[in-house]
Amino acid sequence: MIRRAALLLSAALLLVTGAGQAQAAGYRYWSFWERAGDGWTYATEGPSTARPDDGDVQGFRFAVSEDSGDAAEPRGDAADAAFAAICAKTPARDGDKRVALVLDFGTAADAPSGETPPRPRTVCARVADDATTADALAAVAGPLRYDTNALLCAIDGYPRTGCGEAVADGGRDDARTSRQPADDKGGDGGDGGPSVGLVAGIAVVAGLGAAAVWQGRRRRNGA
Repeated sequence: MIRRAALLLSAALLLVTGAGQAQAAGYRYWSFWERAGDGWTYATEGPSTARPDDGDVQGFRFAVSEDSGDAAEPRGDAADAAFAAICAKTPARDGDKRVALVLDFGTAADAPSGETPPRPRTVCARVADDATTADALAAVAGPLRYDTNALLCAIDGYPRTGCGEAVADGGRDDARTSRQPADDKGGDGGDGGPSVGLVAGIAVVAGLGAAAVWQGRRRRNGA
C-alpha cells in the first residue's frame, strides 16, 4: 500500500509540475521605454507619473513578455528615433516642451485574437512644461485606455479589449486572466508567483502523501 501510494504521489507531483510549466506565461501589454543615446532603457516609472523634458524621446511597445527583463523594445532605426527627426516640423514655443514618441504596436503574433496591429509610427507632442508622458500621449495618440490600477491598456484605441492578460506558454493567442505585469511600476508584484491551480495541485499532492502515511501506519498497527 505504501509503495502504491508513493508511486501515486510521484505521479501527482509530476502532474502538478507539468501543469505549472504549461501555465508559465508572458503578459500582453504596452511596455514603456526611454531613449538613452542610441538605445532604449526600460522606464523606471509609469507614463502617468513620468515628466519628460523638452527634447526627450520616449517609446512604447505592445508585445508579450514575462517582465522587464525580456520585454521587447520599440523597433526601428536609430536615426528614425532621434528627436531631431521626429520633432523637425514642431518648433519650440515658450511655456511648452516637445516630447518625441515612438509607438510600436507590435507584431501579428502578439496581437489579441481578431485584431491587427497598426504600423509603427513616430509623433511629436508639444505639451505644457509640467505635462506627464501620459499627457503627451493623450495629445497625439488618443484614445488611450487604462485599467483601475492605472496600467496603460491601449494607445490610439489599440487593442480594443484586454489589459495585461496572461498568455499561455506555447499559445500567444490564448488569453487567460487579466493581470498587471509586476515590473510595470504600480503593479501587483505577483509576477513569477505560483498560480492558483498550482497551489491547489500542491495541496492535493500533500493530502495524498498524508493519506498514504496514515494508511501505512494503520495497517502496521493492525498487523
